[in-house]
Amino acid sequence: MKKVITYGTYDLLHYGHIRLLERAKALGDYLIVGITSDDYDKTRGKINVQQCLAERIEAVKETGLADMIIVEEYEGQKIDDIRRYGVDIFTLGSDWEGKFDYLKEYCEVVYLPRTEGVSSSEIRSEQGYLRLGLVGDSASYFSKIQGEDKYVNGVEIVGICTNNIEKMSEEIKKLPVVTNNYDELLDNVDAIYIKSMFDERYEMIKKALSKGKSVLCGNPIAFSEKQCASLFKLAEKNNCVLMEGIRTAYSTAYERLLLLIKAGKIGRVMSIDATCTSMVRSDPDNYYSMYEWGNNALLPVFQILGTEYKKKDIITHKENGDLFTRIYFIYDKACATITAAEGAKSEGELVICGTKGYIYVPAPWWKTDYFEVRYENQSENKRYFYQLDGEGIRYALVAFCRSVKNKKNYSYVDKKVSLEICHIMEDFNNNIDVIEI
Repeated sequence: MKKVITYGTYDLLHYGHIRLLERAKALGDYLIVGITSDDYDKTRGKINVQQCLAERIEAVKETGLADMIIVEEYEGQKIDDIRRYGVDIFTLGSDWEGKFDYLKEYCEVVYLPRTEGVSSSEIRSEQGYLRLGLVGDSASYFSKIQGEDKYVNGVEIVGICTNNIEKMSEEIKKLPVVTNNYDELLDNVDAIYIKSMFDERYEMIKKALSKGKSVLCGNPIAFSEKQCASLFKLAEKNNCVLMEGIRTAYSTAYERLLLLIKAGKIGRVMSIDATCTSMVRSDPDNYYSMYEWGNNALLPVFQILGTEYKKKDIITHKENGDLFTRIYFIYDKACATITAAEGAKSEGELVICGTKGYIYVPAPWWKTDYFEVRYENQSENKRYFYQLDGEGIRYALVAFCRSVKNKKNYSYVDKKVSLEICHIMEDFNNNIDVIEI
């Protein structure tokens, strides 16, 4: 019996996939199809996959062409699979020609011609093309965002509204719409990504949603819980998406960290300490420690311990805004601290203490690709590595694009967490539970 093996993501299975599987099947007597796992796809930069692994497996199974379906989970697995299953022929499409010649040491390698004019990327793009506009004055942050859209099928950054155009990158300045007129931008986009614009944030989001434009929002959505709730309600009324853009929430490492905690890897969580600091100011004349860093620092506290704390104390040093702020939370049988600073520096790490062990995420934890689970017996310690591309921005864009396309919010940040973050900002601004130093 001649065994043939091939691999793919098989997202949105189409005629091109089926023709390739038919050709692969014709090469031998028994066809093994390897389907990439969700995690492995992310490590390869395929972040815009629309279907989950189970859906993709089922689609390939329904073709009736695969005699065996396996899941590809790690780099180097192809050699292991060829040996394990006694494979005679390895085959892929001709667009991979030469890439897998190293497998000739283990079996015959055949590159098959692909069906012209058909691709999953094009299908995804056609199904959900989104014209995105940027709003804000943060030249450094928008330089990071610019170019990320090319990694996300169906999203194109087409314009910017800013009062700081002279400091923007040359790529930003070449966008089709460059203006300081917000209405002009809204007339030329389907959705906006808003950053900074603290004083105008609420009204700008409200106007966008009122015009049927979806909003991806960096920093707090609003500066009061009531305002935040009203914006979510408006988004729902106008069939739009309002999504929290905390990019940390979309990183694979952070997502896996939360799952390990839920699985009880460190026992019951007793404390969380999250520190976010930088000496680089978002505004050269003012400190916005809580506005810039509060979201990130509060995220693990509220996602792990919840929003039902019993007491909080906000310690802050206000000087042209807030130079340094620390918040202490007391929960029922747990506690947490967060530190946010634009004018002071500390080790930006995240430490989560549990009854069986603890999780350590090194600085800068908010854009981590690595963390450790540590125990009393150090031989049991484990390290986890997950690739993070584009500082998590492109992953947030994927979730946002998918949400807008399907008219359903796929945010990795629960609405309850967003509301509580805004509540904290409101208390901070109104000096409730605040001690100034």
